[in-house]
Amino acid sequence: MADQLQGGDSAPPDIKSVIDQESVFPPIRRVGMFRPLTWLRLGWRDLRAAGISSIFYGICFTVMGTVLQLVLNNAPEYLSALTCGFLLLGPMLALGLYDISRRLEDTHSGLLGSVFSMQGRWSNIGVLTLVLAVITMVWARASLVIFALFYNKGMPTMHGFLAQLFSLNNLEFVAVYLCVGFVFASIVFAISWVAIPMMLDRDTDAITAMIISCVALFINVPATLVWAGLIIASVVVSFMSWNLGFLITMPLIGHASWHAYKEIVATAADRQAQPD
Repeated sequence: MADQLQGGDSAPPDIKSVIDQESVFPPIRRVGMFRPLTWLRLGWRDLRAAGISSIFYGICFTVMGTVLQLVLNNAPEYLSALTCGFLLLGPMLALGLYDISRRLEDTHSGLLGSVFSMQGRWSNIGVLTLVLAVITMVWARASLVIFALFYNKGMPTMHGFLAQLFSLNNLEFVAVYLCVGFVFASIVFAISWVAIPMMLDRDTDAITAMIISCVALFINVPATLVWAGLIIASVVVSFMSWNLGFLITMPLIGHASWHAYKEIVATAADRQAQPD
């Protein structure tokens, strides 16, 4: 197995291709730790270029978050579970944003085309959607179990929940909830962070896409930690702004995720350009 590293004449110095001549999978590039900042810059460029088409998806995220809060305002155990589940399905919900960035690269874009971006790919993307949905349901069940263990005398009100959440007297609940949530979020992030854009771009089957996504994560652990941190920070800021932040943060993250995929997963031409 001949593994070689090469940055390429036109590639930035913090990007290198990991070429495996015997693998059936595409080459994976290793990027610098702070490369996600460049993805955000490119995502912002796409957001400005697409305009209302991108903002439409931001509005959808804002409305969904607001509806969840209004409907489940008196049931924090369900609200927290479904809110996290909403975030777990975020990569799938951002599919239209990936398509907008893809179309911008081809010098044309449009909201209508992005809405129907799954056309012809229902079977492959449907499999990954099913996997994410199952993980979300398991997480929802785990969330309820954690609440039941720590609130065995009755579920708290939303006001009581938030008060206890930020109280030093409830560190055990916060620690357990965050640890369990971290496990589920890590699984979803690993299998989807470049998988869904790749399935849209190359019509790759779901299993192959998930494997490539996991391999890409392990090759780029420092960069993915920074990227995940930026995503979490944007989500927290959006929720703290009464969901209005989603108008900008979700389109920005969606477009940036497309550029993350384009830089991480190389093409067959990159393999052919390497000596055996």
